[in-house]
Order: sequence, then C-alpha cells, then structure tokens
Amino acid sequence: MRKWIDLVLGDNKRTAFPFITHPGIELIGEKVSKAVTDGTVQYNSIMAAAETFNMHVCCTMMDLTVEAEAFGASINMPDDETPTVTGRLLESFDDVERLIVPDLENGRLPAFLLASKLLADNIKDKPVFSECIGPFSLAGRLFDMSEIMVSIYTEPETILLLLSKCTEFLIKYCRALKATGTAGVIMAEPAAGLLSNEDCMNYSSYFVKQVVDAVQDDDFTLILHNCGNSGQCTNAMIESGANALHFGNAIDITEALQECPTSLLVMGNLDPVNIFKQSNPGKVKQSTLELLNLTRNYPNFVISGGCDLPPQTPSENIHAFFEAVNEFNQSL
Repeated sequence: MRKWIDLVLGDNKRTAFPFITHPGIELIGEKVSKAVTDGTVQYNSIMAAAETFNMHVCCTMMDLTVEAEAFGASINMPDDETPTVTGRLLESFDDVERLIVPDLENGRLPAFLLASKLLADNIKDKPVFSECIGPFSLAGRLFDMSEIMVSIYTEPETILLLLSKCTEFLIKYCRALKATGTAGVIMAEPAAGLLSNEDCMNYSSYFVKQVVDAVQDDDFTLILHNCGNSGQCTNAMIESGANALHFGNAIDITEALQECPTSLLVMGNLDPVNIFKQSNPGKVKQSTLELLNLTRNYPNFVISGGCDLPPQTPSENIHAFFEAVNEFNQSL
C-alpha cells in the first residue's frame, strides 16, 4: 500500500475510486438483503461491477449495521435497501459496563470477512479494500444518536467507556480483515461529522487513531470516511493518522485539500444521489470533468463519490464517470 500511495502521489493522472457495490448487486440480479448476509453473493456482485466498469480500486459493501448487530442491536433489513438499526440497545452506564465485546462469529461478521477474503484472493490487478464502521458512529447506533450527542456533555464517562469497548472490537475486526489479504479498510465515521473539531478529536479521532496504530503499516492502510464533515472537523480527521481521508459532498473539496498535508490522499466528493443516481450521463461527465479541473493542481487528490453509490444508480452514469476520468487523463 505504501508503494501504491506513492505511485498515486507521483502521477499527475487521476485515480478514480467511487464505492461501487450496489450496482454490482443489480448486475447479478440479487437483492441487497442477500448481499449483506451471504459473503459469496457479495463477492460475486463486486466481481460483476469490477468486470463491467473500469474500476481502479474495489471495495466490499458499506453496511453500517454489521458491527452494531454483532453487539446485539436489532436490525431492519429490507430486500432492496441498506439495513438500518432499530431501537436502542444501551441506555445507562450500567448497560455499557455490562456490554460484552463480541466475537467475530457473531451476526453477519463472517459473511463480510468471507467477501473480503474472496476478493483479495481473486483480484490481483488492483487494490481491494474492506469496510467497517467508525467508533463514534458505532457507539451512536448502540446508544442512539440523539442521546449520545447529549450524553457526551452530560455523562461523558459513559460514552468514553462505550467508545473504548467499540474500539477494542474494531481493532479485533480490522485485524481479521487485514488477515484476509485486503489492502486496507475504509472506516466509515459519518456521525463524527456532527461534532465540533474539539469533540471530534476527543470522541472520534482519539479512538480511530488506536485502530490506525494497531493495523496500518506499509502493506495495509486505513481510509477514514466522514461524509458528515462540512469543514469544521477536517483537522481532527487529519490527526487520526489515517493515510487517506474520504470526504462527502457537504464539503468544499479544495478547502479540504488546502488544509490536508500533500502526503495524505484526499478522496471525494461527487454527490452520489443528485449526480450519480438522479442525473444523466452528460451531467455526470460534466460534473466529473469540472471537479478534475478544479483539483488538477493537487496530486494527492483521488476522485470518488461523496459516499457509497446508492441502489438503482444507472450503469450508464457510472460509465460516464469513468469516461470523463479517462478523457481527463488522456489530456495530460
């Protein structure tokens, strides 16, 4: 991964890394519910996407309920939408104190580990990344997001204990993902975008850095994804120590690039809904070229969507994105 990052930084041609998983599910005629419960189906869907689109990098599915379910949270799983956490698992310090850090056999964790292994074993011409949730986003799904936003001020000792248990689990899970042979992990921490920079440091980046220190090395990198950040907590994201930061479309990407060190990969941030899903190929191509030209002086920029591409994203729009990247690269 260190060599790959150096190659990206040293090449003025743009690497493209949109998170493409749902279009692959549709390509093989499966349901989202099947792909998030069966590692082989998930693998087949990502392989179909890799074979259909000119993907520079691949990744497993972004499902922000897998880890919460492993802790015991209740999940709603529609056939054709991403799963969601329902209800509240934890309500008090005593609940958190009793909470057991789960084994990696719990829930759907084995399915996601299998998908990572199958992809790492069978895709050799491009990097493959696993995915996981971030500590604050996981804690919010266990404690309730509205409640945790209040409780970081009213009962911080409860939330810090919960975050320490979430982080202990995430270190264990990321080590297992690393053992599958993938090149790194994309850690989705969108809830941290609700915090100020100081609170993001104390309740997110401090714990993300523990995961980074445990798993990131020359062969495995952590990409920190925070699509909730509108610019106020970019510095806290940098302090996590992750080798790459992935931003959503809520942020001005040029401001983020100016704030980030040039040695850090900065990824983003075309609107996954309004551009990729709801517009047309012409608009996708135009928006992609505009973003590439806007960022042409930043060799550490990797073009991507602002988040995982949603279900029912038209294939022709994805093709238009890659056509624009190829056209831009050929013009250099």
